[in-house]
Amino acid sequence: MLTAEQNDELTQVASGTPMGELLRRYWYPVAFTRELEEFPVRPARLLGEDFAVFKTPRGRYGILPEACPHRRASLAYGVVEADGLRCPYHGWLFGVDGACLDQPAEREETNFRERVRAVAGVAQELGGLVWAYIGPSPAPELPRFDVFVMDGVRDIGWTDLPCNFVQIMENAVDPHHTEWLHGRFFEFMARHQGFDAPPSFGKKHVKVGFDAFEWGIIKRRVVEGASEEDDDWKIGHPLVFPYNMRVGGANIEQMQIRVPIDRTTTRFMLYTVHAPVGVEYPPQPTVPDYAIPVYDSHGRHRVDYVEGQDMMAWVTQGPITDRTVEHLGRSDIGVTMLRRMFKENMARVARGEDPLGVYRDYRSRIDLPCEKNKFDSGAVFAIDFIDRASSRFSPQADALKKLHIKAHENRKAAENGKAAAG
Repeated sequence: MLTAEQNDELTQVASGTPMGELLRRYWYPVAFTRELEEFPVRPARLLGEDFAVFKTPRGRYGILPEACPHRRASLAYGVVEADGLRCPYHGWLFGVDGACLDQPAEREETNFRERVRAVAGVAQELGGLVWAYIGPSPAPELPRFDVFVMDGVRDIGWTDLPCNFVQIMENAVDPHHTEWLHGRFFEFMARHQGFDAPPSFGKKHVKVGFDAFEWGIIKRRVVEGASEEDDDWKIGHPLVFPYNMRVGGANIEQMQIRVPIDRTTTRFMLYTVHAPVGVEYPPQPTVPDYAIPVYDSHGRHRVDYVEGQDMMAWVTQGPITDRTVEHLGRSDIGVTMLRRMFKENMARVARGEDPLGVYRDYRSRIDLPCEKNKFDSGAVFAIDFIDRASSRFSPQADALKKLHIKAHENRKAAENGKAAAG
């Protein structure tokens, strides 16, 4: 249980608040790469602030506050030029660094232009997404986590949810919910709606554990029929502080991204790479993105797939869950650990230090620990994942299943060939 003051501090995103200042030390996805290929400027909202994100003809990305410093017209309607973004209202031009480069109706012999500047962020492209940093200079490195740079067939499911991102992140350190929400509840809905629930999600948790590491918290579990030698415990998977969770299994690798758009809106993204071994991956000139459904035709939460069940649990807590009336038990140790981590890192920022997961030396790839044999369920997990999780809504769902089946067939054929040769 938290006090009202503690809950307020934990759920803020605004500049000048301890949590808002912490969150401004990280990079966030603000657009799909293909969106700025289709049209070079668009609005973006992040941490309660409105921006214009753009790509110049020279291939540079930029992010500026949406309101023009001149008279507050929207730069999201700006004219993209070689050197930056020009306001549509009076033609003032701003570079990607925020410098005012041109004021068409003003006198050249004054220093007026030098006294005007937009508070620019920094923007880069990685893995089919445009990422932005809007915190203090100098910007840290954009983390090149494994999922964003590995080979495979990728896609991105997404939706905007009407709740604070912290209650979503608390779910990431709550392994016990899996056997109930995605197990017992899934089976209940399956019986009443006439479909088959995947059995791999309903296995009873025998043991759970949490370890802090350089990128956040590693979550571990032992499910019934498995042991501490199995991947779920020996490797586990991480909450990547402060707003991601890395998951995977059966050659499906995923980063779940929870972007704080504002205090009561979170963009939930499922960045997935299908990387089965022994098959050729089709070319992907762009990374496809697709909307995942939150509600059914009656306005009820759609709970016939895994992430739909999660979203129901997050959103029905309210825009900001009231932690003054909760009752945490021993099974909520991961939630307590995460809240403590947020508090500790707010203090680090207040002292002028970099918080957890902020680094300043370039790394071409950052590999995160993540189990391969999920829930001790083997290769069947891949088909369950596509049929009963968000990937079922992907425009390439059928092709993905064929890819995994082909990889399985190739692997079996190779094993049979070795057995016959032996």
